[in-house]
Amino acid sequence: MGVSMTEQDPVIEEEQSTTTETGPRKQPWGLVATFAALIGLLIVLWLGLQRTSQGPISVGDQVPPLTLSTFGGEQIDFAELAGEVVVVNFWASWCKPCEGEALELEQAYQMFKDQSVVFLGVDYVDTEPEALAYLERFGITYPNGPDLGTRISQAFRIRGVPETYVIDPEGKLAAVKIGPYVSLAEIIDQVEAVLSP
Repeated sequence: MGVSMTEQDPVIEEEQSTTTETGPRKQPWGLVATFAALIGLLIVLWLGLQRTSQGPISVGDQVPPLTLSTFGGEQIDFAELAGEVVVVNFWASWCKPCEGEALELEQAYQMFKDQSVVFLGVDYVDTEPEALAYLERFGITYPNGPDLGTRISQAFRIRGVPETYVIDPEGKLAAVKIGPYVSLAEIIDQVEAVLSP
């Protein structure tokens, strides 16, 4: 006497239920790992946005202690420049708008260098050969150096290049220029306003 199909059905159903019970037990661990990775990514993004939302350093803020290592090997400590007006210009050899203000910045430096005004150039994300060629092409003689590890640009929280920050003799940010200066007169006006408040 043969076995009917109805007698085999319970066995098949039992095997199917075992398969479906095993599957869902493994899935939660995969979901937990994916969820944890997503939470980690969101935390990293949030921290990045917190830094960005702080915006650039504001006028009146004390400039943090920084050191610029020039292309000539000199170490310029911002703290040691107390008592002088400091013009910090962020630039790069690949930056076309930077070229538009390069000659005027050098002219302003020549005008103010004997009046307790220090000009510093901070080369942003660049190569040394290209940066040196840029300085030579525009005849720039005031101290310039690379922004090693982007420490200086991060301290000022720059948005791009060119940007210029004028620091007063007390070490506080006195003026900010986002983008290139349009004329030598604009640079002179900004520096003179800080020299004689």
